[in-house]
Formats: sequence, C-alpha cells, structure tokens
Amino acid sequence: MDKLRGILKKYWGFDGFLPMQPDAMKCVLSGRDSVVVLPTGGGKSLCFQAPAMAMDGMAVVVSPLLSLMKDQVDALRTNGVPAAKIDSTMTSLERSNVHREIREHQLKLLYVSPERVVQPQFIAYLRDAGVSFFVVDEAHCISQWGHDFRPEYRALRELRQAFPDRGIHAYTATATTHVREDIARELCLREPAMLVGSFDRPNLVYRVQRRSDGFSQVRQVIDAHPKESGIIYCIRRSEVDVLCERLVGAGYRARPYHAGMDDDSRKRNQDAFTNEKADIIVATVAFGMGIDKSNVRYVVHAAMPKSIEHYHQETGRAGRDNLPADCRLLYSYADLRLWQSIIEKTATDATAIAVAKLRDMFQYCDRVVCRHRALVSYFGQTYDGQPCGACDVCLSELDGIEDAGSVATAILSCVGELGDIAGPTYTTLVLTGSQEERVLAKGHQRLGSYGALASNEARQVRDWIEQLVQQGCLRKTGEYNILALTPKGVSALRGEETPQLTRPYAKRVKKPQPRTQMASPLDEIDQGLFEALRQVRLAKAEELGVPPFVVFSDATLRDLARRKPKDKAGFLTMYGIGEKKCEAFADEFLEVIRRYCADHPEAETASDSDEVAVARKSERNRNETQRRAAELFAQGRSIAEVATFLQRKPSTVEGYLIEYLEDAGITDPSPWVEPTVVARVFKAASATKAERLKPIFEHLNGEVSYSTIRICLTCARNTTGAGHLPEQDRE
Repeated sequence: MDKLRGILKKYWGFDGFLPMQPDAMKCVLSGRDSVVVLPTGGGKSLCFQAPAMAMDGMAVVVSPLLSLMKDQVDALRTNGVPAAKIDSTMTSLERSNVHREIREHQLKLLYVSPERVVQPQFIAYLRDAGVSFFVVDEAHCISQWGHDFRPEYRALRELRQAFPDRGIHAYTATATTHVREDIARELCLREPAMLVGSFDRPNLVYRVQRRSDGFSQVRQVIDAHPKESGIIYCIRRSEVDVLCERLVGAGYRARPYHAGMDDDSRKRNQDAFTNEKADIIVATVAFGMGIDKSNVRYVVHAAMPKSIEHYHQETGRAGRDNLPADCRLLYSYADLRLWQSIIEKTATDATAIAVAKLRDMFQYCDRVVCRHRALVSYFGQTYDGQPCGACDVCLSELDGIEDAGSVATAILSCVGELGDIAGPTYTTLVLTGSQEERVLAKGHQRLGSYGALASNEARQVRDWIEQLVQQGCLRKTGEYNILALTPKGVSALRGEETPQLTRPYAKRVKKPQPRTQMASPLDEIDQGLFEALRQVRLAKAEELGVPPFVVFSDATLRDLARRKPKDKAGFLTMYGIGEKKCEAFADEFLEVIRRYCADHPEAETASDSDEVAVARKSERNRNETQRRAAELFAQGRSIAEVATFLQRKPSTVEGYLIEYLEDAGITDPSPWVEPTVVARVFKAASATKAERLKPIFEHLNGEVSYSTIRICLTCARNTTGAGHLPEQDRE
C-alpha cells in the first residue's frame, strides 16, 4: 500500500485513502473480482486508476457515455496519467495515435463503450494489448432491477469467457442488495468481493416540500447559491422548456437538456454548463450520468423522481467535491399519478418492479423521518447519526402542528368508526363534515368523528391521513386503498405515542434558517481571492480545451484561497495538487495569489510568524480528513456532527478534536462540553492533583468519560502553557 500511497500523492495530490479504497485496490492488485458500491464523491475511480499505475499492462474501463469518457481521460492526462479512449467521435489520426500508444505499451488506462468492447475483432485486438484487468463502470446498468437498465450491458458477460485469467471489477454509486447480486451474476464474476461503502452523503442537505408555487420554490434555491452551478430536474420535456424559458426571462444563466433536442444542441448546452458558461441546467433524467462536474452546489427536483435509486443518483451529482450542497425535492400527488401512467403505457417484465419503486419514492417524500436515515435504510444499511443535522426534519424546518395528538386521534377514531370500509377521500369527507349525499345516506353524519376537523381544508386533512399512513399508524389495503388501523395506530389512539404531523408547504410559516452544513462553502475563505482563482482556472481550461474542474476542483481553489501559498513547495501541499499539476499551473496561480495579496493587504495573514509557520507545517503533515475535521471544529460542530460528516467513528473524531485543540491553542471547551461538566472536571483535577486521567475519572465516580476529561484538560493546558496531557490509563 505504500507504493499506492506514493502514486496517489504524486498524480492526484492526496495524502491518504478514503474509506473502502484500500480494500478495493487490494482486490484489483490481487486479481480478485469485485463489486464496489461507493457514493458519488467517495473516490470510486481512484480504486482502479491508482492500481492501474502500479501494475504491468493496461486496464480497460467500460464506460456508458462518450462525454463521461472524455472528461475522465482529460482529467487523467492533466494529472500526468497515460490514459486514452477509443470512440466514434475520434478522427482516424486520433485513433491511430491511440493504437500506437497501445502497441508501444504506453497506456495504463483505456476507456471504451460496452458496445465496442464485446466486438469479436476488438476482443481479439485486446488479447495482444497486455490487459491488466477490466472495469465495468456504472455497473447497475446491467441489472433489470437497476434504475438505468441498458440491454447492451448484458453482452459484457463475454469478457469472462474471453479473458478468464483477468480480474473484472464492477463499480456503481447506487445499488441495492438485489442489484449487486444481479451484477455479479450477469458479469459471471467468480466469488467476487462485495465492497459496499456507506450510502450516506453527509455533505448533502436534503429538503422535501409539497409543490405549491413551483417557480418561486425553484428560484428560492437558486438565489441561495448565486453564480454557483446547479441542476434542475423535471419529468417531461415540455416542463423543461417552459421552466428554462422562465428562468432565462428572470435573468438566470440557464440551459435546457432533454432527449427531444438534437444532439448538437444537447452537447452545446452540456458543454456550456461544464465550462461555466451557464450556471443552471434544466433537464429530464436524460441528463446526468455523463457529468463529472465536481462543483454542483444544488440539485432541485421540480417534480418527484420515479425511484429512490434515481433520486440518490441524481442528488449525488451535487457536492462531488465533498463541500456542502443543497438537494431540494418538490412533489405532489400529481407526480405519482403521472409516473404511474407513464409506467403503465410502457408495460414490460419490469413494470411491477417500477411501480413498487415508485411507491417507495412517494413514501420517502411523505414520511416525517430523517432523510439521511430513510435513504441509508432503503439500501439496507444502518444509520447511526442522530440527528443528522442535514435535512429538513432534523433541522426542525417542517412546521409541525401543535395539536398533532388531537388531530391524529380524530383521524384514527374516524377510521375505526367507519370500520375498514373507506379510503382516504371518503374519510376526509367525514372528518370535514361534508354534506354530500353519499355521506348522509350512510348515516355517517352521526359518527362521533363527523366534522371533527371541519375547520381545516380538505386537502390538508387528506395530507395528514397520508402522513399517518407513512408513519405506520394506518395502512391501505385492496384495490381501493381502504384504510385500516395498525397496532401502532391503536397505540396512538390510547395516547401511548404521539405521531408527528406537519402542515402543507404553502401553509408553513417561514422560519429563520439555522447555521448548518448548508453554510456556503465560501463562508470560511477569502471570497475575493476565490473568484480571482476561478477566473484564471476558467482561462486555463479554455486554453487547454478541458472543463474547469479538470484543471482544479473547487475544493482545491478553496484551499488555495484559505492558505495562500507563496511558492511551489507550498503549492504542492494544497488539496488535490500532484506533481504534474504543480509543474503545469503553479506559476500562474501563485502570481494571482501574490497580486491579490498585494492589492488587498488585509487579506495577508500573519503567515510569516513562527506560530503560524509551525501550525501550517503541522497541517501539511496531516491528511485531508484531519484537516477537514479541524475546519468543522472551528465552526463549533459537535463530535457527533463531525463523525457523521466525515463518516468516521466518534472515537476517531475525538482524536481529531484533541489535535485541533492543541494545534489551535483553544482554551474554551464549551462548544464540546457542557459548562457544568467543565467545572466539575477542573474541580476534580484540582482536588486530585493527578498526573494521570484515571484518578480524575474515579474522583468523578465514572460519570464523566475519559474523552471529555481529556478535552477539558487540553484546553486548560493551553491556558496555562503547561506540559502535555497525561496518557490515558490502559487498565
């Protein structure tokens, strides 16, 4: 792994591995087949790109879209990695050059389409090319249970027969257990390692709203991210055109994208978005898989997607640089009916699967539970973050009604009185005191629950019924969705628990937004310098004919704007900068930083002081995860929040906090420890005059953890200038 670590630093500028990367790389190096599921932004590509550089021969990567292949090859070549693609858009001269590189064994990675790689003549060609291993990217496309099934992927099973002694590795960002098993079976993998990372994207903030004034709701998200990149998804092409036209009319730099447009127009608009000539793409699901843009700051679904897999994949296009991003979903019952009609019109063997996935999606929208927990649970994983601090539910942004208990009781009582004979619509008529003939004819005006919610609009009452269904207090049965009480509903009727009920979005009162992970990624940096760096990045990208993010990601520009390196040695320590990029770009970017600091003396920090020099040296010696933890602690985030954000164990994050406290000289532990507990620890330390933590722990009767004691004493030593914190007892 030391060799891989050196490769990672030299070509990609990263100091360490992300979760699951070492295991995936070991599979590649050993030749063991694997199915790797990592969320977008989790470092999937590096799992096979870095080992390809460490092995003899050339890796072949099967990729579904031409634009995706181009962006990945451009990014690799910019990093100094010998990579190429073969596709139908290339000239004969370009193809000849690639074939020459293959013959001369100069390439380490070759990207091809699934249709090309299984052609008999191409397979014969690859047999003489020294293939080290195969990668099937976007592997969920091979499964009918996947959210983007592509029949041409089924032919990839021929790779096993043609290359029985070569490893085959399948990669995807979104796959349920069923899909993972299907991938392994269809590709004829042999005892593959199933490596599944966390499906959680802690840097994404999920919000779900009933659609009322859709255009205003979309603009609300855009206006929260001025001059930043975003994607807006619609169901129908006509909706894309109308919404895009309205946004352009309102002064936004928006472009449409859907399958009804000609190829040139689609490519032109996608390139405008990728190259930052447009801020917004309004699209159908036809847009996205081929996008490798790392700095998408928001994704808005103007209507409900047709499955949680689609939603997870589409929202995953935001925040690929692991900086905060906003995901907003606007939905209505009409979306459910529209998707049902679309699915029924295109009836196939997978229709029943599609309908089931659609209902799962609608349940996600209507449930009042942590969004991160709901998504992770759907993919069969356990979510430990409590609360997540990054969704509308956990941020208390939903406008819960104060009398939820009495409203729920009225609804549940009505269902019980009707005796399992009515669906949501008829139950709503009874609860709102309807004078319709069918209600009066059945004598239901004499029920105790008749008119119990008459002061509320019928739509709102219907919404509450659906919320109780999603919370498991009611269930729907049969063709007509007849309502029935569940054991949980009976328990709620007895007052043993109180369901959560919220008002429809249009009726909610706006609350001030708390400071959460949705803080702008520019909040903690010099925004003026960041913009100056963006401009030189754009100019450099245009010069090279590549997208700006291929030159540097926003995360790299952010690090440059924050730390302001003065020379190439410092430039090489920035996030995501390897040797090739340092050599190619350092002079121009350093000049921008020098010029900006000269024009803005206030931007200069005390970077020449001994204290800051020591701190920066210490920071350079840490990996990116520790640096990010320090940034989050500087914002006052709790250990639990940082652990969730970084996908690390709390015990590991506690160590990061101690390092941050020591390096930054923090003297106040109150953001992480209650003041009353701090006082108790200091009092116990004074009373015991102990050199070790155990006597203090025992003096406090074991009521305060070792980690809490350590945090308090670290801050105390920063105040007094005393020596190092004593080692924790091991017994």
